[in-house]
Amino acid sequence: MEKQSSMAERLGMAPETRGLIINADDFGMCHDENEGAIEGLTHGIFTSATILVTCPWFEEAADFSREHPESDLGVHLTLTSEWPCYKWGPVLGARAVPSLVDERGYLWPAVPQVYSHDRLEEVEAELRAQIEKARRAGIDVTHLDSHMGPLHLREDYHAIYLRLAREYRLPIRLTGRSVLERMGFRETIKGIEREGILHPDHFIPNGPGSPAETESHWTRVIRALRPGITEIFCHPAYARAELRGCAHDAAQREADLAFFTSHAARRLVEDEGIRLVGYRELRAAMRGDAGTTASLPS
Repeated sequence: MEKQSSMAERLGMAPETRGLIINADDFGMCHDENEGAIEGLTHGIFTSATILVTCPWFEEAADFSREHPESDLGVHLTLTSEWPCYKWGPVLGARAVPSLVDERGYLWPAVPQVYSHDRLEEVEAELRAQIEKARRAGIDVTHLDSHMGPLHLREDYHAIYLRLAREYRLPIRLTGRSVLERMGFRETIKGIEREGILHPDHFIPNGPGSPAETESHWTRVIRALRPGITEIFCHPAYARAELRGCAHDAAQREADLAFFTSHAARRLVEDEGIRLVGYRELRAAMRGDAGTTASLPS
């Protein structure tokens, strides 16, 4: 079997290149989160972010996007509302997608409840509406990923994820291929290859165990990067009263922000010869490949 080119090679890089996407998840969640994401994107080494369009502070993220059209911003496709005292519902409203919400009209708090209750046709309608809301707000959407991961963990949900990526010609965050193979996601793998959906070569799903371990954890991760494009993510934010009032991991979010906006992190990347990459580059490659886009809808 012919060896597949890495994503780095498809972007015109040498085979040994170690490229890195650093994504800020949960942009739009609240003001403390937004300020952290913006700080990381403008003064740190974050190369992209994904927006929770279901959240009350979405408009601040959208305003940043309009003021910075070059920014690399995706949609954090959302089927859960996980915090006990800070909740959100579907973009389409509870009446339009009743299986997606609890008795109070909020998205389910955990992934097992999503799988127990959600009807797939309502899932697809809601996720498409989230992408359209971002586009109507003037966001030049560069990629898609999945808040809390339900689109990664069951093949019927993954099929919706791939349809949206195909329809909008957008690259995606993807669990490693070896993991997909172990999970038996054969149709998912075939669909990714058949539709030419681009994604990083590697994905690091785990962050530091505690704020005190932040610098040592991310330093080990970055030094151990393999050739190809790797994505790591975190939730950069300021741990002020707002965030501490809703998120139990507020201190970790602030620690991640501090690391990825530090001179030490920038120097580490430079010393390791890491090339920082955004999803915009993957999107350009996906849309510019005539062989890939020929079968996609206009």
